[in-house]
Amino acid sequence: MQVIATPDGWPIRVSPVRLGREHDTTCARHHGLVDALNRIAAELGIPTLVDLGYENAGNGFRRPHKKPAGCELTEAQQAYNKVIRGIHGVCERANSLLKTTFEALRRVNLDPSRITKIAAAALALLQLEIRPHHLNDHTTS
Repeated sequence: MQVIATPDGWPIRVSPVRLGREHDTTCARHHGLVDALNRIAAELGIPTLVDLGYENAGNGFRRPHKKPAGCELTEAQQAYNKVIRGIHGVCERANSLLKTTFEALRRVNLDPSRITKIAAAALALLQLEIRPHHLNDHTTS
């Protein structure tokens, strides 16, 4: 399952669940996320921050630099990696939020279509029950 999050780590979309273990990029391509996110980046100038697993996903993705074999990263590349990983870490909160809030999403062994329904329901409940309180915490009187 792929989760798309806002920059503050709030989940806004979950993809359908696929059977078995699959590489993130393969799953994202299958669900059309790679093409959609590349299109958004091209049209709006908003890239998607990802981990190293999204190699060759396209120009719409920003991922850390890989350390070349037998070489070190430059200082600029190391700084870039820190920024990308720092922001990406906040976005990983979305996965954590779904799994820690809803025990039904932890170590699930059901048909993928049933897990997809559980994940969609969990996302809807987060939006209805938790997000309004989350937004109110940041308002001033």
